[in-house]
Amino acid sequence: MLKIGHRGAKGHVAENTLESIQKALDLGVDGIEIDVHLCQTGELVVFHDHTLERLTDGFGEIVMKTLAELKDLKVNEQFQIPTLLEVLDLIDKKCLLNIELKGDYTAFEVCKSIQLYTETKGWSFDHFLVSSFNHEQLTAVFNSNKNISLAVLTDNHLDEALNFAKTIAAKAIHPQYHLLTKASVKNIHNHGYNVNTWTVNNYDDIAQLKAIGVDGIISDFPDYL
Repeated sequence: MLKIGHRGAKGHVAENTLESIQKALDLGVDGIEIDVHLCQTGELVVFHDHTLERLTDGFGEIVMKTLAELKDLKVNEQFQIPTLLEVLDLIDKKCLLNIELKGDYTAFEVCKSIQLYTETKGWSFDHFLVSSFNHEQLTAVFNSNKNISLAVLTDNHLDEALNFAKTIAAKAIHPQYHLLTKASVKNIHNHGYNVNTWTVNNYDDIAQLKAIGVDGIISDFPDYL
């Protein structure tokens, strides 16, 4: 079963920062999940929210800020917002990277980045998994590069996720863990998809999900896995 750090090791260090990602690597994860948005100057930045207020000393929408403006901000008063390329350089093929397309228009730039690192940095397509709730963005990745593995995120409709997954030849379904039973995991497997579930931070829940046969667990505390 894959041990996947949620936004790095969010339970230990501020989410989606290089320091959090390094913590996840130090904990020996099999994979790391991050979120990406496109900023005003066209770079992919690693950040969860569409707006800055919850985590930084800034305000407003990510898409309206230049990279220089974002780099001037502090996450939890001490960390910097990283770019996707900075995260890739830090991970350096040490584990799987699950890139969640959070913002609009992220698909094309993510494909470009993956292509760059597979062609010039020794990464393979197996190092990447691209996920999203946004079906339009996942379809854009599928149409751009069939070598990139895709995962469909869902927090309520497993059947809808399964039906959509067929249209993009997805590799995995990423359901919120409350949706899962032994029967639903078996059904997803019977359709040919892996099951990576989120965000599981309780030992009893982790044990239950292992028992029903999930393929991966995404956790704020990857050391619990």
